[in-house]
Amino acid sequence: QVQLVESGGGLVQPGGSLRLSCAASGRIFIIYAMGWYRQAPGTQRELVATFTYGGTTNYEESVKGRFTISRDNAKNPVYLQMNSLKPEDTAVYYCNADIMSTIRRADYWGQGTQVTVSS
Repeated sequence: QVQLVESGGGLVQPGGSLRLSCAASGRIFIIYAMGWYRQAPGTQRELVATFTYGGTTNYEESVKGRFTISRDNAKNPVYLQMNSLKPEDTAVYYCNADIMSTIRRADYWGQGTQVTVSS
Protein backbone atom coordinates (compact mmCIF):
# COMPACT_ATOMS: atom_id res chain seq x y z
CA GLN A 1 0.00 0.00 0.00
CA VAL A 2 1.20 3.53 -0.81
CA GLN A 3 1.78 5.85 2.13
CA LEU A 4 2.40 9.59 2.31
CA VAL A 5 4.10 11.14 5.34
CA GLU A 6 4.21 14.91 5.94
CA SER A 7 6.53 16.81 8.24
CA GLY A 8 7.67 20.36 8.93
CA GLY A 9 4.60 21.99 10.42
CA GLY A 10 4.63 24.01 13.59
CA LEU A 11 4.08 27.39 15.20
CA VAL A 12 5.56 30.44 13.49
CA GLN A 13 5.27 34.21 13.85
CA PRO A 14 3.60 36.28 11.13
CA GLY A 15 6.12 37.01 8.40
CA GLY A 16 8.07 33.86 9.20
CA SER A 17 8.79 30.79 7.10
CA LEU A 18 8.26 27.05 7.22
CA ARG A 19 9.19 24.22 4.89
CA LEU A 20 6.87 21.25 4.65
CA SER A 21 7.96 17.93 3.18
CA CYS A 22 6.06 14.91 1.92
CA ALA A 23 7.55 11.50 1.26
CA ALA A 24 5.78 8.76 -0.68
CA SER A 25 6.57 5.11 -0.12
CA GLY A 26 5.17 1.75 -1.09
CA ARG A 27 4.58 -0.12 -4.32
CA ILE A 28 4.87 2.91 -6.61
CA PHE A 29 5.14 2.58 -10.36
CA ILE A 30 4.48 6.15 -11.55
CA ILE A 31 3.86 9.42 -9.72
CA TYR A 32 1.83 11.70 -11.99
CA ALA A 33 1.44 14.61 -9.59
CA MET A 34 1.84 15.66 -5.99
CA GLY A 35 0.43 18.62 -4.17
CA TRP A 36 -0.57 20.35 -0.98
CA TYR A 37 -4.04 21.12 0.33
CA ARG A 38 -5.10 22.81 3.53
CA GLN A 39 -8.14 22.92 5.77
CA ALA A 40 -8.84 25.46 8.50
CA PRO A 41 -11.44 24.80 11.22
CA GLY A 42 -14.97 25.19 9.89
CA THR A 43 -13.84 25.42 6.26
CA GLN A 44 -13.58 23.10 3.28
CA ARG A 45 -10.27 21.69 2.20
CA GLU A 46 -8.69 23.80 -0.54
CA LEU A 47 -5.86 23.36 -2.99
CA VAL A 48 -2.66 25.23 -2.13
CA ALA A 49 -0.13 24.09 -4.73
CA THR A 50 0.41 21.18 -7.11
CA PHE A 51 3.35 19.84 -9.08
CA THR A 52 3.04 17.46 -12.00
CA TYR A 53 5.95 15.35 -13.15
CA GLY A 54 5.43 16.84 -16.59
CA GLY A 55 6.71 20.10 -15.11
CA THR A 56 3.49 22.04 -14.50
CA THR A 57 2.87 23.91 -11.25
CA ASN A 58 -0.34 25.47 -9.98
CA TYR A 59 -0.91 27.77 -7.00
CA GLU A 60 -3.90 29.11 -5.15
CA GLU A 61 -4.07 32.86 -5.75
CA SER A 62 -3.48 33.97 -2.16
CA VAL A 63 -0.17 32.08 -1.89
CA LYS A 64 1.37 33.10 -5.22
CA GLY A 65 4.70 34.80 -4.67
CA ARG A 66 4.93 33.46 -1.11
CA PHE A 67 4.80 29.65 -1.43
CA THR A 68 6.90 27.44 -3.68
CA ILE A 69 6.38 23.75 -4.41
CA SER A 70 9.41 21.70 -5.43
CA ARG A 71 10.75 18.15 -5.50
CA ASP A 72 13.95 16.24 -4.86
CA ASN A 73 14.83 14.14 -7.90
CA ALA A 74 17.08 11.78 -5.94
CA LYS A 75 14.98 11.05 -2.85
CA ASN A 76 11.49 11.65 -4.27
CA PRO A 77 10.05 13.98 -1.61
CA VAL A 78 7.94 17.03 -2.41
CA TYR A 79 8.40 20.27 -0.51
CA LEU A 80 6.32 23.34 0.16
CA GLN A 81 8.42 26.37 1.06
CA MET A 82 6.18 28.90 2.79
CA ASN A 83 7.45 32.45 3.22
CA SER A 84 5.82 35.63 4.51
CA LEU A 85 3.30 33.58 6.45
CA LYS A 86 0.07 35.21 7.57
CA PRO A 87 -2.39 34.25 10.31
CA GLU A 88 -4.89 33.29 7.61
CA ASP A 89 -2.47 30.58 6.46
CA THR A 90 -3.20 28.69 9.69
CA ALA A 91 -4.58 25.26 8.80
CA VAL A 92 -3.85 21.58 8.67
CA TYR A 93 -1.82 20.98 5.52
CA TYR A 94 -2.25 17.70 3.66
CA CYS A 95 -0.03 16.09 1.07
CA ASN A 96 -1.79 14.56 -1.93
CA ALA A 97 -0.42 12.33 -4.66
CA ASP A 98 -1.74 10.91 -7.91
CA ILE A 99 0.03 7.57 -8.11
CA MET A 100 -0.01 4.51 -10.31
CA SER A 101 0.85 1.54 -8.12
CA THR A 102 1.50 -1.95 -9.38
CA ILE A 103 -2.27 -2.51 -9.15
CA ARG A 104 -4.11 0.72 -10.07
CA ARG A 105 -3.98 4.51 -10.32
CA ALA A 106 -5.43 6.44 -7.40
CA ASP A 107 -5.18 9.52 -5.18
CA TYR A 108 -3.47 9.16 -1.82
CA TRP A 109 -3.47 11.47 1.19
CA GLY A 110 -1.13 12.04 4.09
CA GLN A 111 -2.24 12.41 7.69
CA GLY A 112 -1.79 16.19 7.74
CA THR A 113 0.55 18.54 9.56
CA GLN A 114 -0.56 21.56 11.58
CA VAL A 115 0.68 25.01 10.60
CA THR A 116 -0.13 27.80 13.04
CA VAL A 117 0.78 31.42 12.30
CA SER A 118 0.32 33.58 15.37
CA SER A 119 2.00 36.34 17.33
